[in-house]
Amino acid sequence: MDRARILIVEDEETQRTLLGGLLEKEGHAVAAAGNGSGAIDLFKNNPFEIVFLDYRLPDTDGLTLLKTFKEINPEVDIIMITAFGTIENAVEALKAGATDYLTKPVDLDDLFFKIKKIEEKAHLIRENKVLKETLKDRFKSENFIYHSDRMHEVASLVVRVAKTDSTCIIEGESGAGKEVIVNLLHELSERKNRPLIKVNCAAIPETLLESELFGYEKGAFTGAYQRKIGKFELANKGTIFLDEIGDIPLPLQSKLLRVIQEKEVERLGGLHPVKVDVRIITATNRNIEEEVKRGAFREDLYYRLKVVAIPLPPLRERREDIPLLIDHFLKRFNDRHNRSVKGVTSEARDMLIKYDYPGNVRELENVIERAVILTRGDYISKEDLPLVPAGTDSAQEKRMKDTVGALEKRMITEALVNADWVQTKAASALGLSERMLRYKIKKHSIVKPGNGS
Repeated sequence: MDRARILIVEDEETQRTLLGGLLEKEGHAVAAAGNGSGAIDLFKNNPFEIVFLDYRLPDTDGLTLLKTFKEINPEVDIIMITAFGTIENAVEALKAGATDYLTKPVDLDDLFFKIKKIEEKAHLIRENKVLKETLKDRFKSENFIYHSDRMHEVASLVVRVAKTDSTCIIEGESGAGKEVIVNLLHELSERKNRPLIKVNCAAIPETLLESELFGYEKGAFTGAYQRKIGKFELANKGTIFLDEIGDIPLPLQSKLLRVIQEKEVERLGGLHPVKVDVRIITATNRNIEEEVKRGAFREDLYYRLKVVAIPLPPLRERREDIPLLIDHFLKRFNDRHNRSVKGVTSEARDMLIKYDYPGNVRELENVIERAVILTRGDYISKEDLPLVPAGTDSAQEKRMKDTVGALEKRMITEALVNADWVQTKAASALGLSERMLRYKIKKHSIVKPGNGS
C-alpha cells in the first residue's frame, strides 16, 4: 500500500523535527511548516493526503487554517494536535471537518493507528474508483449491477484475480450470477481476445462428458467417424468455464487433475498427449467440502481448483441491489419487447425488495420480463407480480406441499426397494436421471434400511 504524503504544521521546531523524522522512517514523504502562511504555500503546491495541524499557531489558529485547507482540498484528512485537549476543542474541530485529533504529548501508537486507518480508507476509495472506471462501459448487458458492500467485495476480488492465471471457483446458489462473474474474469484478463469456452457439466450425460472435454480420435469407439476436438483444446490460450463442477464423476476428476498439473489433455483413442494453455474457472452450487468428506469429490482436485474462491452472495443477502436491478431489467425488456412501461409502483417495488428469490437474480429478471409483457398500465403494480413473500404460504398450500412431498418420497422409496436399491435401475423405472434421483434421495432423507439414519 502506498504511504500517505504528510504535512506537519507545528510552531515548535523540536516537535516538527521529531515527528517528521519518525514519519519519514515509516516511509512517508513529509513536509513541515511553523506557521499558517508557510503551511498554506506548501499545501497549495503539493498533493498531501494527511495534515497534522497544531491547534495554536503564531499567525493564526488551527481551526481557521483547517477551513482554508478544506476549501482548497475537501478530501484531505486533517488530524488536529493540541495541548489544550478539551472536549470543546475536539468537537469544534470535528464539526469543521477534521478527521480526528490528538493531544500532546502525542501517543505514537495512537498516531500510527490513525494514519493506518486513513490510508486503508484512501486505498479502498482508490480501488473503488478504479473498479468503477474499469466496469463503467463494460458488462452493462451482463447484469453486473450492484450497490451493496457484499458485491463490491466480490467485484474488488474479481479485478485483483482477473490479471492472473490462477484457477478460480465461484461458489453460490443457482441464478446468483456466476456466469456474469466468469465473463468479467475473462474480459479483464490478458486472455480477453482468446476463446472463452463454457461447459455445463450437469447438462451433459456422464458417458459423453469425457469426449466433450477432451475430444477423441477417429475410430476411438463405434460411431467415432472423425476426430473431435475437445473443449480444452478449443479453449487453448483462453479460458474454460466448467459450470456445476460438483457433477463431474470421480474417474473424470482424475483426468481433470492431470490437465491442471501437466497442462495437457489426451483425446479418447489418442496415442500422444496434447499441450494446452488454459485458464480454468469453475462454479458450483454444491458444498464441495461436504462432497469431499463423503468421498464423492477428490480432495486434491478441489484444492487445485480452489486457489481463489469467489463466494457469490444470494440476492436475499444483498437487497440493496434489487432497486438497481429492477430499473436495469425494466429498461432491457422495454427495449426488447417494444414496450414503454414507465416504472414500478411503490407497493410493487416494496414487494420486490422483500421477496426472498430462491431463484436469485435470474428469478428477478424473469419476474420483471413477465410483468413488462403483461401489465396493462404504465407502471408495474403488485398485481402484475407472481410473488409470494417468504413465510406467507396459506395453510392449504402448506398441506398440499407436504402431501406432494410425502407421495414423491413414497414413490422413490418403492422404486428403490423394487430395484434392490440399485439407483441406476430405480432412476430408469421412475424416468429420472441418476443425478436427479440422488438429489431427491437427499432431499427426502431416504436411507436404505440397515445403513443408519
